Amino acid sequence: MPTSPRPAHRAAARPTRRTAVRTTLTTLSVSGLIAAGVAVAPAGATPAPAAGDKKPPTAGTMSLQLLSFNDYHGHLEAGDPPLPAATDPSQTKVGGVEYLSSTLSSLRAKAPKGNTLTVAAGDLIGGSTFLSGLFHDEPSVESLNTLGLDVSSVGNHEFDEGTAELLRMQNGGCHPVDGCYFPGQPYAGANFQWLAANVVKKSDGQSLLPGTSIKKVNGVNVGFIGMTLKATPTLVSPGGVSTVDFLDEVTTANAEAAKLRKRGVEAIVVLLHEGGYQSGTYNSCQGISGPIVQIASQLDPSIDEVITGHTHQAYVCSIPDPAGAPRLVTSAASYGQMVTESNLVIDRRTKDVVRTLSTAQNHLVTQTTKDPAETRVIDKWKALSAPRAGRVVGTIAEDITGDASGNRGIETPMADMIADAILAGTSGANGGAQIAFMNVGGVRASLLRNTITNGEKVGEVTYAEAYATSPFGNLLVSLDLTGAQIKQVLEQQYQPVAARGSRPMLALGVSKGFTYSWDASQPQGSRAINLALNGVAIDPAKTYRVGTLSFLAEGGDLFTAFKDGKNLVGGPEDLANLVAYLGANPGLTAPASRVDGL
Repeated sequence: MPTSPRPAHRAAARPTRRTAVRTTLTTLSVSGLIAAGVAVAPAGATPAPAAGDKKPPTAGTMSLQLLSFNDYHGHLEAGDPPLPAATDPSQTKVGGVEYLSSTLSSLRAKAPKGNTLTVAAGDLIGGSTFLSGLFHDEPSVESLNTLGLDVSSVGNHEFDEGTAELLRMQNGGCHPVDGCYFPGQPYAGANFQWLAANVVKKSDGQSLLPGTSIKKVNGVNVGFIGMTLKATPTLVSPGGVSTVDFLDEVTTANAEAAKLRKRGVEAIVVLLHEGGYQSGTYNSCQGISGPIVQIASQLDPSIDEVITGHTHQAYVCSIPDPAGAPRLVTSAASYGQMVTESNLVIDRRTKDVVRTLSTAQNHLVTQTTKDPAETRVIDKWKALSAPRAGRVVGTIAEDITGDASGNRGIETPMADMIADAILAGTSGANGGAQIAFMNVGGVRASLLRNTITNGEKVGEVTYAEAYATSPFGNLLVSLDLTGAQIKQVLEQQYQPVAARGSRPMLALGVSKGFTYSWDASQPQGSRAINLALNGVAIDPAKTYRVGTLSFLAEGGDLFTAFKDGKNLVGGPEDLANLVAYLGANPGLTAPASRVDGL
């Protein structure tokens, strides 16, 4: 099928030799610096122009409003802390789906009738708050249906409960174990389409879910390509994704873009659950770094915008495509606290985006006006969850904190405390464990003494608060590891490899009695030293019983050394174990550090 003429910014589809060499060298240098952990902004990367910074569309064009967000994680209720001061110096209270929905409605009112779409970049479910996670994220999907989401990419957390559960979330049906939560009202599924272009079934090579979606807006076809990061199988329980492969983001997107163009689609947007980092405020692009830099620089020039997620960062960037033309790359933080408004100006003759006139801007979701339809969704599920939410399961004598900045590469008191709980649940007759490990990324909240969630007394911990720390439903296991294998597990906390993406350092919480030192000045593989159990040096040749999560035992987060363990014994579900530990240990205090240097 013949395609429409390409505008000037696509003229370099067949670059000169000099242009091709320059592009290759730039890509290689950026890749190398990223692998070394250096923050890099590619040549020409700048803050993208905000709405109003460019002259208005000319005759013969139309403006398409794209409203986007990412990493919702079932945060229906308001109450998250403000965004970091570096991101939002005003420290405005933001978030909550009642306010997210109202913000979207307000922004839509600015667009010409019918010229607006709402899209997302993955992690809409999984790692969710109590209200949604308790019901396998059916509340999250209902709230997204209510606010009018049109299309989204999958993210890694969409696979937390495996591929079969993701298909149920899309298509509907009652949970295979818990059944229907409302008699006579089976879960109806998502009104929006999840896209998974780079997630293909091993059986036939076809994508698990559609890879692309075409939306007709005012007579113009707009194509969306949805993908998750290729490292997804390292971030979820491997058993749940054993039937699919996760393909390279750039190769997949470029192939899908070519298919869209053959179908006559010229305006193309990628929804990608992978991202980057920047050091400025939420409409900035200061020192953009991370995997998105290399990915964006290699995506085909036929792609007009890249809407991203995963890193929970906010940025509005313009990163040159391989032909040297600027291209919008955006992200809207997380938890429904922000919305990106992109205005893509489309030439009606070519049906393509005029990038020089297109703009983007992030908007805070201020807690001003509630959408009553979303209030009804929240009230419906809160009524069902209330008997369990407020049950007091333990007490704490002081705050036990994770890391509020989201840094998963450091030791935290919460991760160590949960490691203590895992040890309690896998030791003695329960598996004989002597040491326990907990991945810091799996600890999703702190326990704060003065936080009152359901009318409990100061220092009391409710079931909902315990759930918020451990929402993934992992099982505990115990297994045999030699001292040498335990050291290898610890060394795998640092892996500057592509599969680790933007997080080369992923720390482990460790249980009481086990200590070691971390020397970051040493090369990879030689950083964990002075391993000891109850003050006695770990013997590399001796076998020890180790307790952990099924997620880690299967090699999750690239801790593949766990897979070499022997004599694996299953244990209780992680949340049930934590609740039991809190009940058996009233007045808990924050554990002292067990790792020197991490």
